[in-house]
Amino acid sequence: MGRAFEFRKGRKMKRWGMMSRVFPKLGKAITMAAKEGGPDPDMNAALRTAIQNAKAQNMPKDNIDGAIKRATSKDVEAYVEMNYEGKGPHGVLVFVECATDNQNRTVANVRSYFNKAEGALVPTGSLEYMFTRKAVFEFDKTDEMDLEELEFELIDAGLEEIEEDVEENENGEEINTVSVYGDYTNFGSLQGALEGLSIDVKSANLKRFPTTPVEYSDEQLEEIEKMLDKLEDDDDVQAVYTNIG
Repeated sequence: MGRAFEFRKGRKMKRWGMMSRVFPKLGKAITMAAKEGGPDPDMNAALRTAIQNAKAQNMPKDNIDGAIKRATSKDVEAYVEMNYEGKGPHGVLVFVECATDNQNRTVANVRSYFNKAEGALVPTGSLEYMFTRKAVFEFDKTDEMDLEELEFELIDAGLEEIEEDVEENENGEEINTVSVYGDYTNFGSLQGALEGLSIDVKSANLKRFPTTPVEYSDEQLEEIEKMLDKLEDDDDVQAVYTNIG
């Protein structure tokens, strides 16, 4: 577990310096939510969530406002959400979530990343059962927060698990982060319950977790990392999940 943990930690450290990569994806999520449900976050829960996630990554307000305005522009094409599944180096399973205005471009690019890494795409749905989809909410723990009481408050909203973790931010400061997990179908009810408790949620996402995680060596992880970086660099790719343990 140690090597995989350091691998994940290393990827997180790298992400702090990847705003040029992250901001366009966050902006696209905001634009899609605004186009789907309107530009008012008070009336559009999906947009409210997308803005929360952008703020958690320190995305400037001007960028957020610009992404909302783009939703009403006649020049903006409608985005289509697409998923691709494949096997990468050393048999690693990879689930790729995309949002694109050009499906032919996206599938060609994604296929090329797998092929160049001696991997391959597999038919859609082939790996679905290898991942479970969860609603995940993260927020900072406050001094007055009682996690046992919070767990009791959230059970009826679909809470499956709550955990506390101590992490370092980009300034090296320790923060206590609380993560709340539930089935993806309970995303809305959990979001509503957290809002009702006036909890300042930093990020809210639907994420995929491997049902059978696999351990890889340092050398294998380095090869896998190269392909994952290519995928995450692509503007059409919104999220990448693997079965790395």
